[in-house]
Amino acid sequence: MIKTDILIIGAGPTGLFTVFEAGLLKLKCHLIDALPQPGGQCSEIYPKKPIYDIPAYPEILAGDLVDRLMEQIKPFEPGFTLGERAEKLDKQEDGSFIVITNKGTQHHAPVVVIAGGLGSFEPRKPQIENIAQYEDNGVAYMIKDPEVYRDKKVVIAGGGDSALDWAIYLADVASEVSLVHRRNEFRGALDSVEKASELAKLGKIQLYTEAEVKGLHGENELKSVVIKHKDVSKGETYVETDYFIPLFGLSPKLGPIGDWGLEIEKNAIKVNNAKDYQTNIPGVFAIGDVNTYEGKLKLILSGFHEAAVMCQYAYQLINPGKRFVMKYTTVGGVEGFDGTKKEAKKEVVQSIL
Repeated sequence: MIKTDILIIGAGPTGLFTVFEAGLLKLKCHLIDALPQPGGQCSEIYPKKPIYDIPAYPEILAGDLVDRLMEQIKPFEPGFTLGERAEKLDKQEDGSFIVITNKGTQHHAPVVVIAGGLGSFEPRKPQIENIAQYEDNGVAYMIKDPEVYRDKKVVIAGGGDSALDWAIYLADVASEVSLVHRRNEFRGALDSVEKASELAKLGKIQLYTEAEVKGLHGENELKSVVIKHKDVSKGETYVETDYFIPLFGLSPKLGPIGDWGLEIEKNAIKVNNAKDYQTNIPGVFAIGDVNTYEGKLKLILSGFHEAAVMCQYAYQLINPGKRFVMKYTTVGGVEGFDGTKKEAKKEVVQSIL
């Protein structure tokens, strides 16, 4: 039986930052994640994808963000149960919880925090009859290492941020990049749309709008794709390629968590955002992309904020009647459980008379 103060389900960026906020309150954390390493989607799906909306980082790779978070929480010595999925939640008579994984590992804590991002997920695949034949032989549903595509021909399908961002990134990596979207208008950020359009004018990206990839060809591995145009007068376009990457997003599923008696709305967990991000089960919180409330923004920085607020209320549940005086890290520094401390820098302020 693994015992801890706060049990965190999900070791993505929000779950990892929760360790830091809890550590400032002298609360011990343990994390469960079905993936074999911390970092969630940032590590598993797009470690080399740049992220632009993390405060103080104009640009940071997703994998590097995870490395920084792991470094930040190191003084608080969190525990990890990796490669196991949280299956069962049992509330005890004293109000605490036992969470059991699919491999039978038991965890006991007075507070459970669900920070599982989108939950379990699988890519949305296009309706192409023989697509399974080329999976791992030219067809990929996510990009982990862009160097795989160095000097290769790549066809990307999709109209959101992921498709745009990777098309822009690979324009300087691949020998040829084609971007196919079934509409004229893209759903991604305006800045990304403008960059992709500019690269298309420069001949670094071939844009096919109002079109879809409808066929794949090649004997043992992918050799070409068939692009069908909405305007039938254009017929079909055959494009030679080494890789076809449809980026239509992920189909999220809560998995076993959906059977825990939580209030669910559109595959997300409803929480009280006016106070503490607690669910309808007292002692169980949900933060990050897995939760929902009016005005919710699915951003990593939103998850960081929710983690900070949630930890304050978790402290009160774990230590009823005990008052904690919050100190800014700029004043008190950061003290880990191992006794080490990063002192806050003292500044001398001089008055000018």
